[in-house]
Amino acid sequence: MTARMSLYQKAENELYKMDSSVKTKFYDFCHRFRMDPDHPSLDLKPLKGDGRIFRAKIDRSHRALLARAGAGTDGVQQWLILAVRHRKDVYEELSVAINRITGEIEFVDLGVVGQSVLQRAGVRLTPAPEEQAPQEARPEPALAAPESGPMAAAPLLTGYDADDLRRLGVADALIDVALTVSTDAELDHLIAGAPRLTAEVLTGLGSGMSVDEIEREITGPAAADLEPGFENDMAAALIRTQVTTVDDDIRNVLAEGDFRAWKVYLHPTQRKAVDRHYNGPARVSGGPGTGKTIVALHRVARLAAALPAGYGKQILLTTYTKNLTADLRSRLTSLMGPSLLDRVDIKHIDQLAQGVLNENVAPGAQRSLIADDKAKEALAAILFEHGEQRWDVDFLFDEWEQIVLGQSLGTRQDYFKARRAGMGKALSRSERAAIWKLVDQLTLRLNAMGRETWSQAAERAARYEMERAHKIRSRGERKEAISGGDLIHLDDNSSGVRYLRHRYQHIVVDEAQDLSPAHWKMLRAMVAAEPDDLFIAGDTHQRIYDRQVTLSTVGINIRGRSSKLTLSYRTTQEILDQAAKVVSDDSYDDLDDGTDTLDGYHSLLRGPVPELVACTDWTDEITKLAETLKQWKAEITAPSEDGTVRDASGTMAVCVADSEMAGRVAADLEMKHSITTAILTKDGPQGGGEVHIGTMHRFKGLEYQKLAVIGASDGILPRSALIEKYVVTDPKRYERELKKSRNQLFVATTRARDALRVSWHGKPSPFLPG
Repeated sequence: MTARMSLYQKAENELYKMDSSVKTKFYDFCHRFRMDPDHPSLDLKPLKGDGRIFRAKIDRSHRALLARAGAGTDGVQQWLILAVRHRKDVYEELSVAINRITGEIEFVDLGVVGQSVLQRAGVRLTPAPEEQAPQEARPEPALAAPESGPMAAAPLLTGYDADDLRRLGVADALIDVALTVSTDAELDHLIAGAPRLTAEVLTGLGSGMSVDEIEREITGPAAADLEPGFENDMAAALIRTQVTTVDDDIRNVLAEGDFRAWKVYLHPTQRKAVDRHYNGPARVSGGPGTGKTIVALHRVARLAAALPAGYGKQILLTTYTKNLTADLRSRLTSLMGPSLLDRVDIKHIDQLAQGVLNENVAPGAQRSLIADDKAKEALAAILFEHGEQRWDVDFLFDEWEQIVLGQSLGTRQDYFKARRAGMGKALSRSERAAIWKLVDQLTLRLNAMGRETWSQAAERAARYEMERAHKIRSRGERKEAISGGDLIHLDDNSSGVRYLRHRYQHIVVDEAQDLSPAHWKMLRAMVAAEPDDLFIAGDTHQRIYDRQVTLSTVGINIRGRSSKLTLSYRTTQEILDQAAKVVSDDSYDDLDDGTDTLDGYHSLLRGPVPELVACTDWTDEITKLAETLKQWKAEITAPSEDGTVRDASGTMAVCVADSEMAGRVAADLEMKHSITTAILTKDGPQGGGEVHIGTMHRFKGLEYQKLAVIGASDGILPRSALIEKYVVTDPKRYERELKKSRNQLFVATTRARDALRVSWHGKPSPFLPG
């Protein structure tokens, strides 16, 4: 190998959109280039505009644009692939530079700016002459003089000058152009093709943010410590630039046609949260698609790389649901080799709790788990036996889970003193005594059956871990003990080996808003209170379970160690605008005593405005849904230029309020409209149909190119029974349930990447704006 190649993100995105035949040829090109960049078949030549940019032939029609990035530590010449495009789109007015704020390599293509803006800026695009075949030669179009005089359109970014844009990190080649844009459409066009930091800054300016606000929220977090002369050191800049290394593993990815999934891109604003050293627990928040999970995965990779080998699984990566855990494992594999993966324990939170219980309970004495609805049946029987009518089953079960189990209350006296913030109506001492008696009866009855709920299991596991942590502290041997390793492999129950150290050195939590107080107590006890102990990623706007936790009350202090992500990489701005309106009327906590908002939440992606569709009845709603799904399929499977047809399976989805409706939609689509479906379960989609159908809970952590939410009617979102049950008798409980339902719709709408459609029949949900 005489050359090492890396992919710039723009090139990756361009490749993702190309036909599979071009992707295959691109791989062959990379292989030939790495062996001999000067091979005549590659026709490697510098552009006349910026001599640091070279173009080389992929095939007769397509070109790779590359920049030299110095030599690696092994002396091999490094090349960065900046773009992959048709030869007619290769212009002399291309430039590559090192950003003065981030120190990263930036590629600027004025060809994507828009002719009207270029004309006012006095810029002429000239195709590279080598790319013009003789028969294609044509006279260059005359370029009109820049607009001037009273009729010239006023610049959109009034109040800012070139120095402001330079200070904020806008690419030099785009500063004059940015100051000439006169409409939102022109600005969107410019943003779509700009380097990432430039795009974020211009988005902020276009939305009315001040220079100081942008510097604080966008430029500052992305800034890197740069040495003098950094602007000429391409090798150092390449290290700071997030790229994909082109090697033989890329062949399989290109063949599968899922190029974007090959790596997990980390933006400079995210990298700060990954690389920072924290003196204790830290939290990163942000709306859907902002990369919280990406940050959590890279944090795991960074921590794993810094730990010594040979001590087992010293890092825990956990989340609430089973299917999300499988996704985390798959994505982490793309970031880490087997040796580093061996240092990471990847378990969903209930699996973790079960492991603790299995360690601490004698074989054959474990209790089997019971679903909440079955436990509620047992509680209903107890209420009937006692003739109790003051409280219903849902209220008592919630009190038991949230207060008694959530706070690990072991005695009636503890319950008398317990805080019940946010739980609804106040309870007198005599009422608490009666409730304690009823929930104690429930515990005894479940014990007699040899059963327990998931919440009970989590609470017991937390107590076992807290006892273990107490013994570790009381022995005072932690610092002299073995450093690292999962002690379960060393356990000898007749000795104190298991109490030499905590289970993990680091814990990383994804979807943190879904965990219960017992879960947090267990996690706190599993890792020593030291620097970089807990790293927490979550968004309370996506809390779809009734588990509000103040972390400081469970021994986790994140104050002063929190950061927020505001840029969505998944969903278009139009979809984000619609989704944000769903939750705009509520206030949200920040997993502690503060509040969280979606202020500044935005996307650089653009697309169609979401459809809001009113229907007359269920039949009409299903019929219109089927028409849309067929239209979407036609768009996705439209033949490309070379005749390739893309498979639509798994690219479209329908989201509903409950499992009964999911089954009904699937049946109607298949029997009445011949549309094949697959139902989403906790283990993934069941069935080989093209359209995935599932409840709002099942869509957590997933994304689809095109998504429809149906049945968004008043009485379904929220359930009419909810209003009838709590609106008068327990207003606070009603507000909690209302927010939970609102959050479910917010999660559902933000699963769409490119197209979103929401429909209802009858009266629309009050959560829908307008």
